[in-house]
Amino acid sequence: MNIQRWIARREPNWKRLDTLLRQVEKKGLKSLQAGEIRELASLYRSVSADLARARTNPVGTLLVQDLQRLTSRGYNQIYQGSRRQEWQAVWQFCRWGFPEVVQRTWGYTAIATAIFLGAALVAWWLAWTDPVFMSLVVPDHLIEKVRDRGELWMGSIVGIEPLASSNIMINNIRVSFGAVAGGITAGAYTIFLMAFNGLHIGAVATLVGQNNLAYPFWAFVFPHGSLELPAIFLAGGAGLLIGRGILFPGQYRRVDAIKVYGSQAAQLVFGIVPMLIIAGIIEGFFSPSPLVPDLIKYVAGVGLFTLFVLYVTRPLSPNL
Repeated sequence: MNIQRWIARREPNWKRLDTLLRQVEKKGLKSLQAGEIRELASLYRSVSADLARARTNPVGTLLVQDLQRLTSRGYNQIYQGSRRQEWQAVWQFCRWGFPEVVQRTWGYTAIATAIFLGAALVAWWLAWTDPVFMSLVVPDHLIEKVRDRGELWMGSIVGIEPLASSNIMINNIRVSFGAVAGGITAGAYTIFLMAFNGLHIGAVATLVGQNNLAYPFWAFVFPHGSLELPAIFLAGGAGLLIGRGILFPGQYRRVDAIKVYGSQAAQLVFGIVPMLIIAGIIEGFFSPSPLVPDLIKYVAGVGLFTLFVLYVTRPLSPNL
């Protein structure tokens, strides 16, 4: 290989890459046009190949070091810069994107919430008027523990908090994903899950109320329920969004409607998962703790729910 000719042929690329990197290092990747970004990536790959060739030919230590610095700068800006942009995108979604999609789809969440609460009220009424209904909805071992022994079941979590917390997270995420995926049944399975879970919580609430255990029961539920229940309602709303796209595409073609409403449902899921993880940690470690007074648990639950409502109803960025 003619070293001098090779250097003369390749040097314009090295200088061009250096120029682009200087601009990115001063003003950021966004300062480049789309074509310049593609050029930057292409030049980085080209100069990396030049570095490999320089290391296997007698081109001089100084040139190898210059090419090494150039490729290192290119790697930092292309790969680490893209990672920074990804984290910035996550931050922007948490700050503005999730509240925006919650506000835009609140009607579907309201319907899912109404189904849940309506079923809970039906269960409450049936559990008071028909003793047989309770045994159909609530497991026998829970009925025996509450009615016959006058105890709640949350004490079983104490001592196995990490395991219980992870199991709770998995179960809650499974239920929420089921509600979202239920949208592909035109929302029928989503409605079923909302109603079934409403019936269950309504029957359990009646059971503990009938046996004078309502105060400690709701003290347990409030801290994690302040995030867990809204997350389930949002998941139900996401499932109904998908069902809407299937049944009532409106101005869109059905396939386009499914894409539009499915995208909104996916955005809701991105926000729901962190909520369920936080709720699972609270339910595993804080809610069942005998060291925390019940009053503090009520205050924590109300406080968390208030903060959540303020977060999702906040005025949106003018850019949205």
